[in-house]
Amino acid sequence: MHNVKTIINDVYYVGVNDRRITLFENTHPVERGMAYNSYVILDEKTVLLDTVDKAGGQQFMENVIHALRGRDLDYLVINHMEPDHCGSIVDIMRRYPNVVLVGNSTTFRLLDQFYDIGLQGRKIDVKENDTLNIGKRTLRFFMAPMVHWPEVMVTFEESEGLLFSADAFGTFGALEGNLFADQINFAELLLDEARRYYSNIIGKYGAQTLSLLNKLEKLNIRFLLPLHGPLWRENISWYVDKYRRWASYTPEEKGVVIAFASIYGNTEEVIDILAGYLADLGVNNIRIHDVSSTDPSYILSDVFRYSGLIIASSTYNFKIFPRMETFLSDLVSSNMQKRSFAVIENGSWAPNVDSLVRPALAKLNNNSIINVEKFTVKSSLKTFQLDALRKLAQAIANTIIE
Repeated sequence: MHNVKTIINDVYYVGVNDRRITLFENTHPVERGMAYNSYVILDEKTVLLDTVDKAGGQQFMENVIHALRGRDLDYLVINHMEPDHCGSIVDIMRRYPNVVLVGNSTTFRLLDQFYDIGLQGRKIDVKENDTLNIGKRTLRFFMAPMVHWPEVMVTFEESEGLLFSADAFGTFGALEGNLFADQINFAELLLDEARRYYSNIIGKYGAQTLSLLNKLEKLNIRFLLPLHGPLWRENISWYVDKYRRWASYTPEEKGVVIAFASIYGNTEEVIDILAGYLADLGVNNIRIHDVSSTDPSYILSDVFRYSGLIIASSTYNFKIFPRMETFLSDLVSSNMQKRSFAVIENGSWAPNVDSLVRPALAKLNNNSIINVEKFTVKSSLKTFQLDALRKLAQAIANTIIE
C-alpha cells in the first residue's frame, strides 16, 4: 500500500522507513531505524529526486506510482549516489524506460561503477548553477562535493524555495508519523541524533560543508528537504546555524567529555574523582563515556557539542586500550578543532598511553593540551596524587568557566 504525503501542491514525499536496520552503513547504531527520503514534483514534466535503499524498494515503488497519478516519469535527479539513495535506480529505470537521469560527471562515473546500465541518450550532465526547466518550475543545481561523497549536489526549486539538500541536514531515525520538524519537539527529541548524524557521516568535511552553507546564504529557502530525517519549513535558520557551528568545529556549549577505558575499574575510579572535582569547581556540563560500552558515534557527537575532552585510558599490550584506540581514530578522522584536551594514562608496569595519544592529537589543528606534564597512574590512584588531580581539574575548569 502506498504511503505518500503532500509537502505543498504538486510536491510529494515518497520516502520510506527502515526499522529493521540496526547499523547505518553497517557501522553506526540506529536504534530507531532510518528514513530514506525521496520526492516527486508534478509539473509539465515529472521529476523524482533520489531513490531509496533497496530494503524499501517495494514500498518506494508503490509510492512513486501513486504520486505520479498514471503519468510517465520524465526526470530522475540524483543528488547522491550512495546505495541508500541509489539502491532503487535500476528498478525506476525498468519501470519508466523513458526517464532521463540528471546528475554531474562524478554521479555518472559512480553510477557506472555500481550498475551495468546503458545511459546513452538518457542523461543530463549538469554543472554548478545549471538549471532545468520543468514547466512552471525551474530546478537549479549546486555542487556540494564531499558533503559526504564527491558527487553530492543539491537541487533548489526556485518558485517555492524548496532545497533538496542530499545528506546535508539529515538525522538518524525513522520518521514517526510527523513529516516536519516543527510537528515535534526536535530540539529535545532529535537534535542529539542530528548532531550524531553530522558528526559521524559528514563531520570530517567541515570546510566543504561551510562552502555549501555559504552558497545557500544567497537562496530564499522556504523548505529544507534532506535525504534522512524530518523535513523543515519553520526555524530553518536555527538548524542552519547548528550546521555552521558543527562545520566550523565551534562548540555549542562549554563543557567536558570524559572518555575512559578501564579494565578492572581503577581508571574509572580516577575519572569519577576527577568529575567530582570538576563539579565542585562549578563545571555543569560533564559527560562520561565508557568506551567499552558506548559506541564511538555517541562519544564523537558529544565532542562536537562540548568544548573539552579528557582521554583516560589503561595500557593494553603496551598500546592504547583497543576500544579507546578506535575512538581516537574516529576523533582524528573528524578533523576536530577548537577543543581543549587532557590525557590520563594508567598501567601496572609500562604505562605508555600518553606517549601514543599526544602524537595522535597533534595531527589535529587548532586545539590545546591542558596538562603539559603527563598524569600517570600506576595500577591505582594514590593519596599523594590527589593534589595533582585537583590541579588538573582546576586547569580543565579554567577552560570552561569564564
